[in-house]
Amino acid sequence: MAPDIEMKPADKKEDDKKKKDDEKKDSKDKEKEKEEPPKPPPTPVQEIKANVALIERAVEALEPRFAHRALRTLAALRRRLNDAVLRDAVEELFKDSPTKQALLAWLPEAPPADTAMEVDSTSNVTTTAPTHKAVTTEPLPEVDMYLRLLIIHHLDSSSSTYSKAIDLAHETVAKMQALNRRSTDPIAAKIWYALERAYELGGDLSDARPLFLAAQRTASLRHDDETHASLINRLLRSYIHSNLYAQADKLISKTTFPPAASNPQLARYHYYLGRIKAVQLNYSEAHAHLQQAIRRAPAPTRAPGFWQAVNKLFVVVELLMGDIPERGLFRHPVLEKALQAYFDVVKAVRTGSLSQFQSTLATHAATLSADHTYTLVARLRQNVIKTGIRRLSLSYSRIALRDICVKLHLDSEEDAEYIVGKAVRDGVIDGKVVHDKGWVECAGAGAGGAGRGYGPEVGDVFQRRIGYCLELHNQSVKAMRYPLNAHRKELAAAEGAREREKELAKEIQEGDLDDDDIGGDF
Repeated sequence: MAPDIEMKPADKKEDDKKKKDDEKKDSKDKEKEKEEPPKPPPTPVQEIKANVALIERAVEALEPRFAHRALRTLAALRRRLNDAVLRDAVEELFKDSPTKQALLAWLPEAPPADTAMEVDSTSNVTTTAPTHKAVTTEPLPEVDMYLRLLIIHHLDSSSSTYSKAIDLAHETVAKMQALNRRSTDPIAAKIWYALERAYELGGDLSDARPLFLAAQRTASLRHDDETHASLINRLLRSYIHSNLYAQADKLISKTTFPPAASNPQLARYHYYLGRIKAVQLNYSEAHAHLQQAIRRAPAPTRAPGFWQAVNKLFVVVELLMGDIPERGLFRHPVLEKALQAYFDVVKAVRTGSLSQFQSTLATHAATLSADHTYTLVARLRQNVIKTGIRRLSLSYSRIALRDICVKLHLDSEEDAEYIVGKAVRDGVIDGKVVHDKGWVECAGAGAGGAGRGYGPEVGDVFQRRIGYCLELHNQSVKAMRYPLNAHRKELAAAEGAREREKELAKEIQEGDLDDDDIGGDF
């Protein structure tokens, strides 16, 4: 019998052919994918219809998360709204409903020449739009509230329609309160924001404050966290807009912000708290709240205005605390232009030049006033003077008060003496004021090394730290020498020995032991 012959070379050739065929198929599939054009983004009408479908699903399934998903697109969608888009959305969603005429009454009538073109465009759009059932009966109230919200934001975009936006917002709020449906809670928070925005642009924001207070009590009793958080922020903005910081502080002390609120509402709340604490000279708490606002804020590309406002106040508070912000903050692409004025202020504070600070403050007065930070930046004058005095104390061992006035551009020698004395008392510089001779003696880099920061106080602190480290080393050595809970083994062994002695004594008394068990010498 001849041995069987294995066809290994042939098998390898077949495997190589299969691999080559698979590679060709993959390359063809990739070429087809490259040839296919990308899908165009949805039109505003398509996006509105998709959001309406999500809202209807949220009402039917009693799941608010679908409504929140639809409201997340509100910020991007309101930039693409116009009269034609809103009119087409209302006509497609409300076929034969009386609500259709009520909504179209707030929009201008379309010219007859444009209607035919819009119908053609919408007819092409409906072929690619997401499936949406035609509404032949009265639509859901939540859909009506959502479209009213879009119309309010559209009316807020033009100064000629501010009054119409306020009227529509009042009508929407009254209808929403009359319905009293918990399914409208996610949209209610956005409607209250739209009402505040309409009043801020077209009227006096303080006129809406009683309405906000009444609604805030109702939302708190109903445990509507999102609306409650939105109304607290609306009230705080109203008080800050009117410079009523005392009333805003009372509101914070009397209310509890709902912890279940969304991150945007928490970011706004921390920003308002930071502004209030900064005005009240509580810079440490203001710094902490502004840090929380920055961490909870949306991405800079999604909310550039809020990001810029928080960082402007953050830079000023950090300067008031005596710190210098990081230079990388002013190089951020979203913040570079917005923080240009504050960057000049930081440079003036860092150099300690009072003349440069005054000129910078005068140059950017309009920008700082528009940002509502002018009064806070004006407080930095004392910080600039302290920085200048510290630089002079490191450069001179003795300097006349008149020279301090000239270098720091102070008004008189009395002001210079008062400022230097306060700096000495606060520990900014190490020296003393000689009133009779009219100069200031500073502890320079001479004997004792006080100017280099190695005085007796620093030596004491260093000695305490060394003692702490030595004590920690001794405790570590003891822990290694004596294992943990080692004494318990000794206690257990001692208790076992006592029990054996008791048993031995009992046996001796009973006479059970003989001489051999006890031991011969006993």
